[in-house]
Amino acid sequence: MPSEGNTNDIKQKVKGNNDVKQTKQTGKNRYKPTWESLETRPLPSWYDKGKIGIFIHWGVFSVPAFVGAGSGGYAEWFWMYWKGGDEMKDHVRHRLPSRSVQEYMKRRYPPDWEYTDFAPQFTAEFFDPEHWARVFKASGAKYVVLTSKHHDGFCMWPSKKSWNWNAMDNGPHRDLVGDLGDAVREAGLKYGLYHSLYEWFNPYYLDDKANNFKTQSYVREKMLPEMYDLVQRYKPDIFWSDGHHKNNHSYFNSTQFVAWLYNESPVKDTVIVNDRWGMDVECKHGGYLTCSDKFNPGHVMERKWENCMTIDQESYGYRRNAKVNDYFDINGILKIVAETVSCGGNVLINIGPTADGRIPPVFEERLYQLGEWMNINGEGIYDTVPWIHQNDQFNKDVWYTSRDKTVYAITLKWPRNDILELHSMNPTAATKVSWLGFNGTLKWTSDGGRVLVNMPTISMNDIPCLWAWVFKFENTQ
Repeated sequence: MPSEGNTNDIKQKVKGNNDVKQTKQTGKNRYKPTWESLETRPLPSWYDKGKIGIFIHWGVFSVPAFVGAGSGGYAEWFWMYWKGGDEMKDHVRHRLPSRSVQEYMKRRYPPDWEYTDFAPQFTAEFFDPEHWARVFKASGAKYVVLTSKHHDGFCMWPSKKSWNWNAMDNGPHRDLVGDLGDAVREAGLKYGLYHSLYEWFNPYYLDDKANNFKTQSYVREKMLPEMYDLVQRYKPDIFWSDGHHKNNHSYFNSTQFVAWLYNESPVKDTVIVNDRWGMDVECKHGGYLTCSDKFNPGHVMERKWENCMTIDQESYGYRRNAKVNDYFDINGILKIVAETVSCGGNVLINIGPTADGRIPPVFEERLYQLGEWMNINGEGIYDTVPWIHQNDQFNKDVWYTSRDKTVYAITLKWPRNDILELHSMNPTAATKVSWLGFNGTLKWTSDGGRVLVNMPTISMNDIPCLWAWVFKFENTQ
C-alpha cells in the first residue's frame, strides 16, 4: 500500500536527518555507553546517499555448500543444522533444513567426519580480490560488507584468539579480510565487516550458556578481543553485527563496545553500525535498522534502515544444488531496489562465493546488469529521499523517489498502450517530464487527477535500458 502524508512533514523529517548527518563531533563530547547517548551520534551522510551495497557470505560453509532445496534453510547454517541437536528444537523454521543436512552427511561422508574437516578444502585458490572489486564497482554499489566471522566462528583474518580456526592458519592461508579490503578501497568503495557476536559451539560460549549467561567468559576471552582487533587492523566503515539471537545486549557488553567505537577507535568519526547488538536491541537501537533478514516494510520509517536481501532466494551462502529459478532475475532485483529506496532504505545485495574463491557467473551477471541500469538511472536512486507518496495510488508498478522539487517515477513494467498513467502526481504549468537515458522532453496531459505521459516513438535498439524505466518530473508541487 502507498504510504502517504503531508509533503512538508516528510520533507522536514528528511531535512532533519540530513542536518544531523552534517553535524560533526567536536571532540569534546563523549558518548556514554547507553543507547540514548549513542543514538545522538549522526549517521555519516555517504551511507544514506549511496543506497546500494554488496553483502558477501563466504567461509568454511562454502565447502559443503548445501541445504535441501525448498527447505527454507541457509547454507551458512550447515554446522548447526548438522550438529545442533536439541537446540534445533527451538528453531521451528530450521527443522526441515536440519533433516536435509543430516541425511546428506550420512550419505556422503564417513561417520567420524567433523565440520572442521571441511576447513582445508576452503582453499580460495581462485580468489582474485581485484576482480571482485571491479565487479562490485561495476554494479553501481557504493559499499561492500564481508563476513569476517559467521556463527561457526571461523575467522577470515589471522585472529590470535582463533588458533588454527582462521583463514591464515587453515584453508586459504591468507588474510582474506585484508586482501579484499585493500582491493575494495582501491576501487573507491567503502568497506564494512560483518561479525557474529556468538559462536554456536565455542567452549567459552557453551560454558556461559550452561551458567544461564550469568558469566561472560566468552565475551571477555574471545568476542571482544576479536572485535577490537578487527577495528584496529582494518578500520571498517561499517561494523555489521549479528548473532544476537539468544542474548540481550548486556551479555555482549554491546553499548560499551559501540561507545569505544564512537569515542576512541581509529574510525570514531566515520564508522557506522547496525542494530543487531542483542535480541532486545534489534529493530530498536543502533546506527541504522536491519530488523529481520530481507526486511522490507513498504513504508517510510522514522529511522534509517537497510534491506539485506539475497540474489539466491533460498540462501545467503553458496549452494551447489541451486537451480536457475532460485535466483532473482534483474527485474526482481530492481523491484526490491525501487521499493526499498522509495521508502528511505538501503539495499544490501548478497552474493555467495564458492569455496575456491569464485563469484559464480549468475551473481556476476546480475551485478553487471544492475550496474548497466544504474549507469542510466542512478540519478533517481543515489542521494534521493522519500517523496510524499512511495507507491502510485493507481499504478502499483510505479515507485517514487525525490530530490528538491524533482520527483522520479520508477515504473517496473512498460506503460500499457505506450501511455504512462499516474495518479499521485500533482503537476504545475511549469512541470517538465523527461525519461532518463532519452534525449528530449515528453508530452504529458493532466486529466481528472491523472497524469498521462506519452511515450515517444522509439525503436527497440534505442530504448535506454531493458528493465525498469525512470521518468523525471521537474517543477511539481
